[in-house]
Amino acid sequence: MSTILVAGATGYLGRFIVAELHRRGYQVRALVRDLGRAESPGIYGSPGLTGLVADWCIGDVTNPRVTADLAHGVTGVISALGVTRQKADLWDIDYRANLAILDSARRHGVNNFCYVHALGAEHCPARITRAKTAFVRELQASQVTAQVISPTGYFSDMAQVLDMARRGRVVLLDDAVRINPIHGLDVAGACVDRHVAGVSGEWRIGGPEVLTWREVAECAFRILDRPARITVLPRVARGLLVRQPWWDGVRFAAWSMTHDSVGESIGRQRLLDFYNVILA
Repeated sequence: MSTILVAGATGYLGRFIVAELHRRGYQVRALVRDLGRAESPGIYGSPGLTGLVADWCIGDVTNPRVTADLAHGVTGVISALGVTRQKADLWDIDYRANLAILDSARRHGVNNFCYVHALGAEHCPARITRAKTAFVRELQASQVTAQVISPTGYFSDMAQVLDMARRGRVVLLDDAVRINPIHGLDVAGACVDRHVAGVSGEWRIGGPEVLTWREVAECAFRILDRPARITVLPRVARGLLVRQPWWDGVRFAAWSMTHDSVGESIGRQRLLDFYNVILA
């Protein structure tokens, strides 16, 4: 039975990837920092990993002694590894740690590597997307078969809009910009489909519904059964947020909310259903 290494296995997406591989009969080696956290349920309906992982590798992904032999004995690698809300250096994780895993794969003769990128990242000025894009260049220049999966915003990101609606008002930077957000379950399915096919390429994907940010906000108010209260910031404020350097997460979010992010529509999960899960 084939064994796939999953990096970033305890993140929102990584958990769905592990579950999807297990469902299809693959053995999973999971790289995690905390076994207890890994086995517990994740955020926004993402599964706990109890019973889904055949081989645990527990350690710090920035430690060369951890990453050196990660790929020994596996047939492929899927990496959803990246900084989200952790207090970690973006280049240490999104670039150097992924590069160390790629080096391990090449050292051990593993010729199939799938990486989860972000749609439009090559144009975004944020440090996080520059780090991701730098790794993608290294991956595509390597000798391995490389699948780059570039989703739009995740449903987990849309939870922040629901949080604002719960507080009574949603603040938007541009209400006409479009996005087709996607559920982690659907991204995981795309990752595994492309990885097991074993063909190099890049796939830009999104969910089945193309929405404006205003429609995303209205969806949140609808599920709460409240009148929509939406404020759109003036253009000058949008520009300041995109250019500010002090918190890269804000810069990335501001850029994402002011540029269309529409990928190939795949999957079946819909935003209203996701909001229902959060509120249940």
